[in-house]
Amino acid sequence: MATKEELLKAKIPCAETGIEIRHSLCDICSPTSHCGVSCYVKDGVIIKVEGNENHPLNKGLLCTKGASNRQYIYREDRLRTPMKRTGPRGSGQYEPISWDEALDTIAEKLVTCKADFGAQSVFFFCGYSKWLRPLLQRLAYSFGTPNYGTESSTCFTSGLMAWEIAAGTPSRPSMNDSRLFLGWACNPYYTGYLAARNMERLKAQGMKFIIVDTMYTQAAEKLGDLFLQPRPGTDGALALAIANELIARGWIDHEFIRAYVHGFDEYAAYCRGFNASNIEELTGVPFEKVAQAAAMIHEYGHPMSIKESSAPLAHHMNGMQNYRAIMSLAIITGNYDVSGGQIPVEFTWTHQAAGYRTLEHEFVREARTTKMPYPVGAQRFPLWYDLEGEAQAMDLSRQILEGTPYPLNALVAFGMNNRMFPDSRRMMKALDSIDFFVDIDLFMTDCAGHADIILPACSSFEREEFKAYPGGWAYYTKPVIKPLYESRADSDIICELARRLQLDDELLKAGYRACLEHILQPVSLTVQQLQDADTPLQVPEFRPHEPLAALKQGLRTPTGRLELKSELIASHPEWGLDALPTYRAPLDDVDAAEYPLTLTSGGRLPFALHSRLHDVAWLRSLRPKACAELNPGDAAALGILQDELIEITTPMGSIQAVALLSHHIQKGLVSMYHSYREADISSLINADRLDPYSGFPAHRSNRCRVSKVPAKEEQA
Repeated sequence: MATKEELLKAKIPCAETGIEIRHSLCDICSPTSHCGVSCYVKDGVIIKVEGNENHPLNKGLLCTKGASNRQYIYREDRLRTPMKRTGPRGSGQYEPISWDEALDTIAEKLVTCKADFGAQSVFFFCGYSKWLRPLLQRLAYSFGTPNYGTESSTCFTSGLMAWEIAAGTPSRPSMNDSRLFLGWACNPYYTGYLAARNMERLKAQGMKFIIVDTMYTQAAEKLGDLFLQPRPGTDGALALAIANELIARGWIDHEFIRAYVHGFDEYAAYCRGFNASNIEELTGVPFEKVAQAAAMIHEYGHPMSIKESSAPLAHHMNGMQNYRAIMSLAIITGNYDVSGGQIPVEFTWTHQAAGYRTLEHEFVREARTTKMPYPVGAQRFPLWYDLEGEAQAMDLSRQILEGTPYPLNALVAFGMNNRMFPDSRRMMKALDSIDFFVDIDLFMTDCAGHADIILPACSSFEREEFKAYPGGWAYYTKPVIKPLYESRADSDIICELARRLQLDDELLKAGYRACLEHILQPVSLTVQQLQDADTPLQVPEFRPHEPLAALKQGLRTPTGRLELKSELIASHPEWGLDALPTYRAPLDDVDAAEYPLTLTSGGRLPFALHSRLHDVAWLRSLRPKACAELNPGDAAALGILQDELIEITTPMGSIQAVALLSHHIQKGLVSMYHSYREADISSLINADRLDPYSGFPAHRSNRCRVSKVPAKEEQA
């Protein structure tokens, strides 16, 4: 029989130790995941976390990020109390205040701003975490401002827009039933370990994989039957060349095209410009590999699914058009709305397609009762606004600083990270120039350190939260521990602001649970039933995909068909956008001699997500220094050795990082992870280099040069 001391040391939950297992979810990374977590709690403190074996998503597994949750939530820089600034912005001079004083001050400032400058002068922003977005968007609209924006202004939405143009609705790969998977910028070993596990299972069962990436990734090594390595931002040209080969050889689904596709003839004519004579020059990929890819699609691509990753393809001046060119491969081969291909989806909750309906969109739209001016970025990026209807936050710093088309005087931000914006220094300058800035976060981030009022938020373990998962699952968590210090749930902060602002919105003022009961009306399970269950439940209203149902009913596009030529874009010549998925080079020739290398930033690490985990000791130990990856051939030409300090320079400025030499990086490319305080790669990205279709920044294709830092400077 084990002693009490032995049981405690082993963290065994039982009456002798007083340790309990309580369940929640990890919200560190993208909402696509949010794995189930079992928390071992003793005396109100989490002493251990592991994957929840009864959770339908991760079934007991956790990645390195999820396994670090205990260190994450107990970080020393957790915000403990509301604070107000007492010194200059950025000085770090704050004093604690009560929640009443903080909320009253915010409400007073916002009401005054609305009275003096109009409601549109207030901007509500949401970064990470994303769970609160419907409530914050409703708060903005109930307040009367159109200016609600999120970090999805630079993540995910560009690909969503591309599918909305083509099909009127988002889609996802139905890869479990595929014979061939086209993974474009898809490396699940770094971005989604559960998908990697599933892909390995499918490969063992005989599925074929084509992997396309600018780097030779773990996916290329472990999964790829064929690997294509284009230069950054040339993906659209490569996809058009593959399409041209398929069309020329008759390896397309003519019957499907006749029945369901609009604009094929014009698209096919355009594709002819991408062929054996020019594709290697345009992309760096030999035509022989283009032909191999087309042959594999012909042999195995019935059905074929495609994964176009949400950021690597979008972060170029031509990003959304690249998306359109890639997804067109599914359309011309008849792999849309079929099992094993791309299947249309409807979002259930916060961009999660769970297969059942909620009233999320109605909940947001019904609060927009008054006519409002255009939000930030709407006139500069009209396609974005037409499809998304919200502010394009990548234009936020410009409008704050220029005051056009109208001034912005107040910003209320949840989880803001300036390093997610191009030219992060300009964003900080904008934050310092705005009249009133509120930041809500878990930690004293760099953005928080420039706010007038700072509010401490809870982690996912300290609050209740509704979550939808694919496959018809619904989950409503309970707090695992009490809120640390004086922190509060973001939802409680939003609803309390609605009360203090005296908004005409009784539902929002009633609180999070009341809002959820309203939103979940189409679901027969009650909020209380969901929370009583402790683990996710399957919703009876779940409906799996029915092949060809959407196509036969008619799509929500102007023609009711899959559109290779967008009639929405064609109907607005004043936008200056191309209706076909045309290709434009990601870089021009300006400064090419002075900046001969291509800088790409934003690639994933398996133990990091933006800057959220840089201050978690366990994870930072896996790569203690900010590194830039170089091809050994480029490094040799520059006289740079492994682990030497280098300087990366663009027309925007310079930063220093440690050289990490890797043959996975193609020649001419410099790759660096983002969001380091000591080496902020976003400060080198021009904020005006934005995709005219989506407004997304060109984080992944910029000209740069690299030089070795002299030893004396390194010592200094």
